[in-house]
Amino acid sequence: MITLLADLFEEVPAWQATLILVGVSVAIAVALEVVVLRSLLRYTSRTKTEYDYILVGELRMPVVVTVALAGVYLLTQIPTVNQNVLLTTEQLDMFFGRPSLSVIIVAWAFAANRVVNRFVEEVKDKGSRFDFAPVFSNVWTLVVFVGTIGALMSIWEYSITPLLGAAGVAGIAVGFAARDTVANFFGGIALYFDDTYKLGDYITLDSGEAGTVVKVGVRSTTLMMRDEVLITVPNAALNASKVVNQSAPQRRKRLKVPIGVAYGTDIDDFEALVLEIAESESLVLESPKPRMRFRSFGDSALEYELLCWVGSPVRANKARHKLNRAIYKELMNAGIEIPFPQRDVRVIPADGDTTSSQVPAETVLLDDPDSSGSVQAGD
Repeated sequence: MITLLADLFEEVPAWQATLILVGVSVAIAVALEVVVLRSLLRYTSRTKTEYDYILVGELRMPVVVTVALAGVYLLTQIPTVNQNVLLTTEQLDMFFGRPSLSVIIVAWAFAANRVVNRFVEEVKDKGSRFDFAPVFSNVWTLVVFVGTIGALMSIWEYSITPLLGAAGVAGIAVGFAARDTVANFFGGIALYFDDTYKLGDYITLDSGEAGTVVKVGVRSTTLMMRDEVLITVPNAALNASKVVNQSAPQRRKRLKVPIGVAYGTDIDDFEALVLEIAESESLVLESPKPRMRFRSFGDSALEYELLCWVGSPVRANKARHKLNRAIYKELMNAGIEIPFPQRDVRVIPADGDTTSSQVPAETVLLDDPDSSGSVQAGD
């Protein structure tokens, strides 16, 4: 394009070439602003989304500035103009070419930063999925700032090699000094992209803590425990551990209630009774329906499991409590035995007489220091 312009203005005086180039560029800029960009802005204001309106609105200024200053920059690149003015080529570039390019770069950098920041403002209140949006806005601002400084220094022919070396050394020092903070920051970004959890989810950590996510920050995640205590967990620790999200993909939770009944029990009546109890409990969901599962033949009981669903993980403990109470009462009323382990204890005194008694396993005391004889326990 520079060669074509040089050929066109080869015989044109410098002042005429200046008027033509600057006039044409300004005229095109005005036409773009008045006809094209304003029309696009009116059209995008009537669309369903705000993103196209934001994009057109923020790009108006850099487009107009670029077109208007294009003529000024091109003047410095045409040999015939350079030869017919009092300034040298280097001076023309210094006073007109580089400043015009600098203004164009700053305008586009400002617009790029504004576009992303306004996009973030639009999405940050549209759900917990975008909780990290302000973090990306800050990172983007830093990237644009550093890139703009680098581009301007390159245009003005300043060597950035020493700065890059110094930045590398400073980055290593900062990395060692704030490695935990950096690890937490990137851990939070990884959790965001993995969609591990969001606000309101009930999660369980491999360390045993369980709670509802109430805040997702740049450095840490805050959980509200069932006893209304807040626990702050670094994102790096969460990213490196196993996290069980009990609220995903659905908020409902399956509840397992183990039950044991004595051998000889009519299992059909027993199963029907327990299912009736589960279906009458308000915390238990109607769908999927509760069901009974015969798991194994235990040492002293037939081991069953009641499987049912509750609306959310935080209701599981309360539902288990109410089900256990209701099952115990109804089985007692129905005469269905709930067995428990028992042991026969033989106490052998010094005279050799043997007496036997039967007590629950929890009350057996072995090696009684007050006994004159020995204590033996057996199943």
